[in-house]
Amino acid sequence: MLISVDELTEAMLSDRPPVILDVRWQLGDSHGHEHYRDGHIPGAVYVDLDRELAAPPSPEGGRHPLPDIADLQAAARRWGIDDSSPVVVYDDIGNLASARAWWLLRWGGHHDVRMLDGALGAWRAAGLRVSAGDTTPRAGSVTLDAGHLPVAEIDDVATTSAILVDARAAERYRGEVEPVDPRAGHIPGAISAPTAANLGPDGRFLSADELRERFVALGIGDDDEVITYCGSGVNAAHAVAALQIAGRTAALYPGSWSQWSASPSRPAETG
Repeated sequence: MLISVDELTEAMLSDRPPVILDVRWQLGDSHGHEHYRDGHIPGAVYVDLDRELAAPPSPEGGRHPLPDIADLQAAARRWGIDDSSPVVVYDDIGNLASARAWWLLRWGGHHDVRMLDGALGAWRAAGLRVSAGDTTPRAGSVTLDAGHLPVAEIDDVATTSAILVDARAAERYRGEVEPVDPRAGHIPGAISAPTAANLGPDGRFLSADELRERFVALGIGDDDEVITYCGSGVNAAHAVAALQIAGRTAALYPGSWSQWSASPSRPAETG
């Protein structure tokens, strides 16, 4: 699931270098492509999360619905991915955004996908050079088909006995602030587990043991069914990754709070 900076540099020099995807995105910042052009890992291809890792937004589907698998496959081919390609994804916020690309490619059946642990910050901290401008990859030939990772729909969430993990910041979970979605609060019964707390100060994932301890403290046992959500299914993919590192499987609720809160008939809790 993860690759270190040293492992990535070694892989880049191998006879089977990975396709590197830069998923520069952050809520409230629409300048991801500009940030990428200012400096990215050499050879990395820019991925537009809003346009390539999601279908168009709607109240019915949320802010980042899952893309149609044919659209995801076309995008992956534009990025230069073949069926045999190793893929490494990263961003500049500890993989909170690039985990969406990791999850989607795995959901589409491409299993050789890893996140750069520590993301761009780890690359810079190692003193390695960055490139400016755009990278234009050759066309790939990957074939994707949906359904290789579990997904929960809104009606599943409404009736589930699974543990619902809310990966948003705690103040959004409590309903104290809501910067983008129709209502404040959280899905009734959900537990607050801000996904940023799965990272250490250096932006790297906590160890498997540390993550396991965190989830046990939150009441998540080895055999519990788990569904993760966030604002729009982006940070929730990071929560899925953290749970997997800890040895647990979780389904992703892609519509997340942006879909749930847009439906007046769906209850919400605060506090």
